[in-house]
Amino acid sequence: MKTVSSLFLLLFGWLPLVAQQAPTFTTVEWSGSMTIYEVNVRQFSEQGTFKAVEARLPELKALGVGILWLMPINPIGEQNRKGPLGSYYAVRNYTGINPEFGTEAHFHDLVKAAHQLEMKVIIDWVANHTSWDHPWVKTNPDYFTKNDKGEMVPPVADWQDVVDLNYDNKDLRKDMIEAMKYWVSEFNIDGFRCDVAGMVPVDFWDAARRELDAIKPVFMLAEAHEAALHVNAFDMTYGWQQKDYFNKLAAGTLKATDLINYYTNEEQKHYHPSNYRMLFITNHDENSWNGNEYKRLGDAYQVMSVLTFTLPGMPLIYNGQEAGMTQELKFFERDPIQWKDHPNRAFFTNLTWLRKDNKALWSGSYGGSLTWLEAGNKETILSFKREKEGNTVVVVANLSKDPGSFELKGMGPMNDYFTGKTEKNLKGKLKPWEFRVYVSE
Repeated sequence: MKTVSSLFLLLFGWLPLVAQQAPTFTTVEWSGSMTIYEVNVRQFSEQGTFKAVEARLPELKALGVGILWLMPINPIGEQNRKGPLGSYYAVRNYTGINPEFGTEAHFHDLVKAAHQLEMKVIIDWVANHTSWDHPWVKTNPDYFTKNDKGEMVPPVADWQDVVDLNYDNKDLRKDMIEAMKYWVSEFNIDGFRCDVAGMVPVDFWDAARRELDAIKPVFMLAEAHEAALHVNAFDMTYGWQQKDYFNKLAAGTLKATDLINYYTNEEQKHYHPSNYRMLFITNHDENSWNGNEYKRLGDAYQVMSVLTFTLPGMPLIYNGQEAGMTQELKFFERDPIQWKDHPNRAFFTNLTWLRKDNKALWSGSYGGSLTWLEAGNKETILSFKREKEGNTVVVVANLSKDPGSFELKGMGPMNDYFTGKTEKNLKGKLKPWEFRVYVSE
């Protein structure tokens, strides 16, 4: 039985990183060039509905978005609810639609409209726990983790609005997989982002992936970093480690060489080249609980964004970034994004199309290898190139609050992506946190 002590190990011990191992499945080819975009349906618009999201799909298409990740769309529990509207992650019905967002027909329309624009849709899946008023609490109490007194418990002390599921129960596993299959079969979604995936047994995810792929090839994102999850179940895991490095580089507590050492000693050893890593500077958790990216990164937010689009992995845009959002969205009540014109829209559009147009920057095996370059002061000037089928992209970034200079000998001529100019010699001065991106002619 899953006990409170085993939960502690899952939460704080995590699964060990292993030597890189090739996955047993092939990631869908359509994902290679795509950028993922997280939609907080409740806060995305004044209406907070699927229809409001659907109305703005052409805008997201123009932004260059490929995969829409919708935060949980299921009905939210009322018992022990946090705040007036509750947490999206306190699911009361795995096969239901949150009426706050609309109807089944409205969700069908959203998925269909996205597909017509050649975008994909994945939904957030909360397999680790349910709300306290989920029907299983009464009909299948053996589906839940118990303490020594035989009482159901939350998975984490602070998560008092949810109750932990016990994956020792084989019938629970079957019911959970059937619920996941429902959304693929009935709504033609393209995959799942799986909440706290590391707290659910890996062999459950392995089985779920096999059954989902039997319906259609899906794309699976784990909110976890463990390499073992990539072998049979997940195409992509969270690049939390990189996010932490970005924060520390911006704060001046790490140097460019520290990021290189991380990739050399950890990323390239433990993750297979075909594994996708999701790179980000913000998401719903970071924004709501740890502060917006401007507070955390300051003037470095643009250069760190460039790294998420050019280092190996898939970049994430959290809704509102393109509008320069400084809101830290409330989690348990309505707090609509204040949309406005902002230079970030052009900035992120340029970055999404940079990836689309350059196979060297694609994800996993569809993208190019990573080679570190020497361009100047090793502690402050980060430079690397990625190459694939004759396409080369070179990035130079000043990861410092001080001015710097760079020179890449024997690398020209190349096109400066942001100015459009052809540079015969790749050298120059860089302002604090300034960057250059060069592409082969």
